[in-house]
Amino acid sequence: MPIDHETLRGGLDKTVDGSDFPGLGTKYEGKVRDNYSLPDGTRVLVTTDRISAFDRVLGTLPFKGQVLNGLSSWWFEATKDVAPNHVISVPDPNVLHAVECAPLPVELVVRSYLTGVTSTSAWTHYAEGKRTFAGHALPDGMKKNEPLPKAILTPSTKAEKGGHDVTVSRAELLAMGQITEADFDAASAIAMALFARGQEICRQRGLILVDTKYEMGKRPDGTIVVIDEIHTPDSSRYWLASSYEQRLSKGEEPESFDKEYVRRWLAGVGFKGDGAIPAIPDEVRIEASRRYVEACEMIRGEPFRVDLSDPGPRMADNLKRAGIWKA
Repeated sequence: MPIDHETLRGGLDKTVDGSDFPGLGTKYEGKVRDNYSLPDGTRVLVTTDRISAFDRVLGTLPFKGQVLNGLSSWWFEATKDVAPNHVISVPDPNVLHAVECAPLPVELVVRSYLTGVTSTSAWTHYAEGKRTFAGHALPDGMKKNEPLPKAILTPSTKAEKGGHDVTVSRAELLAMGQITEADFDAASAIAMALFARGQEICRQRGLILVDTKYEMGKRPDGTIVVIDEIHTPDSSRYWLASSYEQRLSKGEEPESFDKEYVRRWLAGVGFKGDGAIPAIPDEVRIEASRRYVEACEMIRGEPFRVDLSDPGPRMADNLKRAGIWKA
């Protein structure tokens, strides 16, 4: 049974906007995840309910962290035969325990459709008349949201917190000297294989995996593994397959189950990353959460079971019970 509106509304004042576990480890706050590096060579990732777009943190969505952590954990398990990952265990609905890895200084973005509303999107560049994107030639005459001739890898630099990522070609990235050719090509091969598996599974579930972003790192033994998250509505774009063709023929936006719903609302009120962040209305937050939950349920093929307990004490108890936090 789909999650009901009142449950989502009730979660508005229970969102996880941060974490505080003194003594757990060295803390680093990303846009969505709080990371704790532990002395034993492992890392605790707390997936909060923060929502980011246009490289800005905008607020929170109810139960978003539970959806992302649960779905990402599912994908890590479903793709471990395609690529190794950093997961050790999932001690809490919002928490992942992982091997500490050295992140590669690049985001691996794979795209299979001409779409997007951000300044870094393929469609934005195409609409400006450009026919080369991240080193890939794009054919003339394409419309927004049409499939590309084939999936393409469009690397992105990793900006410091508060900065903006920049899409670059393979040649441009290697010229920066931040990553070796061998590491980049190995990571690229993993990204393309993961994307193919993701698209295959999504087709079976009635969804289109449009594009996605992968983070990768090196384990202490030098193995390149997938880290952070995989195929979530935060890092990926999902469209409903059954209505895609009809909506495309009418020039309408596809039915989306991802962060694009929030991006479109922000763009509609004139915000694309600069200036004051507009307050996101509760109904928009609820609808965004509903779409996240629906994507999770369609992909996993089972109802999303939300944990309604107070998240702070629950996470602390579960970390202690797992022997990870000895506070």
